[in-house]
Amino acid sequence: MVKIRLRRMGAKKAPFYRIVVADSRAPRDGRFIEELGTYDPTAESNKLKVNLERAKYWVSQGAQPTETVRVLLKKAEA
Repeated sequence: MVKIRLRRMGAKKAPFYRIVVADSRAPRDGRFIEELGTYDPTAESNKLKVNLERAKYWVSQGAQPTETVRVLLKKAEA
């Protein structure tokens, strides 16, 4: 199954995430199919950049977003 999930980047105690499309069997920070955007929870305004067009395409193809990514996609649409 293909999932849309977060990939952790950044230093220790300073997380930075990339929103990626990956096979559910791949490790969290391992191989992925496509990068859709970024999310920085440490920024004062929670910086979020997402390519909504590509995200909608992957959902239409059967990709399942995780709970956290689902919330982030809703924020990006608003």
